[in-house]
Amino acid sequence: MNNERKQTRIAEIGEFGLIERLTQHIQLKNKSTLKGVGDDAAVMDYGNKCVVFSTDLLTEGIHFNLMYVPLKHLGYKAVIVNLSDIFAMNALPRQITVNLALSGKFSVEAVEELYSGIYLACENYGVDLIGGDTTSSLTGLTISISALGEADEKDLVYRSGARPGDVLCVSGDLGGAYAGLQLLERENEVFKVNPEMQPQLEGYDYILQRQLKPEARLDVVNAFEKLQVKPTSMIDISDGLSSEIMHLCKNSKVGCRLFEEKVPMDNQTKQMAGELNINPLVAALNGGEDYELLFTLSPEDAEKIKNDPDFTVIGEITEASEGTNLIATGGSAIPLQAQGWKHLED
Repeated sequence: MNNERKQTRIAEIGEFGLIERLTQHIQLKNKSTLKGVGDDAAVMDYGNKCVVFSTDLLTEGIHFNLMYVPLKHLGYKAVIVNLSDIFAMNALPRQITVNLALSGKFSVEAVEELYSGIYLACENYGVDLIGGDTTSSLTGLTISISALGEADEKDLVYRSGARPGDVLCVSGDLGGAYAGLQLLERENEVFKVNPEMQPQLEGYDYILQRQLKPEARLDVVNAFEKLQVKPTSMIDISDGLSSEIMHLCKNSKVGCRLFEEKVPMDNQTKQMAGELNINPLVAALNGGEDYELLFTLSPEDAEKIKNDPDFTVIGEITEASEGTNLIATGGSAIPLQAQGWKHLED
C-alpha cells in the first residue's frame, strides 16, 4: 500500500491559489496591524499616521529579459511597481528598501546603472532609499523592493468597499504595456536569427515606455484630494484588468458589469494588436503591467470626475449574484476570467 501523501504542483493552483493556501490560517495578534494579507499593501497603526507597507520581487527570466530591458529602466520600474501599490491604498510613499541577488556576470558598473534608475524614481516621487541587502545568485538577477507609505486612517481605501450602485472607473489607458512587451519580444526573436538586423521600433514610443519605464499614479491620488473624492474601493492594475476586477469584486462581495466599448486604449496599442492579429481588448483585459488605478465611486463622487479626461467610467457594480461580466458591444454578457499574468505556471 502506498501511504505517500499526494503532492500538488504549484502550477495546478497558480499564484493566487498558492497565496490563499499559505495565508488562510493567519491570525493577526497585534492591535497595530489594521490590514494584513489580501490587499495592495498592509496597514499598521502606530499613532498619528497609518504606515502602509508593500513588497515585490522581480526575477530575471520571469519578470524581465536583459536582452532588451536596459538596467536603468529596470531599476526605475522596480521602484514604480511598489509605489503603485501604495497609491492603490490612497496613501503616499515615503521610503523604500532594496534587496539584490546578483550572479557573477554583473560588473560594478552594471549594478551602478541599475541603481541610477532606482535613484531617479526616488527623486521623481520624493521617496528615500533607507537600506537593503545584497547577496550572490547562481541564476542571474533578483530584485526585491519594499515600500513604506503613510496616510490618515480616514483616507485609506481598500479593495473591500465597493457596493452595488457604485460606478467602476479606471485611470489612463490599458493594454499598452502588454503591446510594448510583444513588440520587444518580436524584435528580440528577429535579432536571435539575424544580429545584423536593426529592431523596428519606430512609431511605438508610447507602448515601449509603458513597458520599459511605467509611471505610478501619484497624480491620481492628488486629484482625488483636490476634487474631494474618496473611492469606495481601489486596486492597481498589475495583472490585467480582468484579474483586478475579480479581486476587487471578491473582496467587496459584489458583482460588476464591464462595458467593452468603454475600455480605454491608446492608438499605438490598437495598431500593435493589429500587427499581432489579436483583439486589442485581450491586451487590456489580460496583459497587465499598466500600473493604472482601478477604483469604484459612489454616484455622487462620479459626477465630480466626469469632466476629467484621465478618468474613464468603464462599468457598474452589481449584486454578487449577478457575477462579474463583460458586456460586449452587441449586448451579450460574458463572464470575466482571470487570465492575466500568472507567475507560477509552467
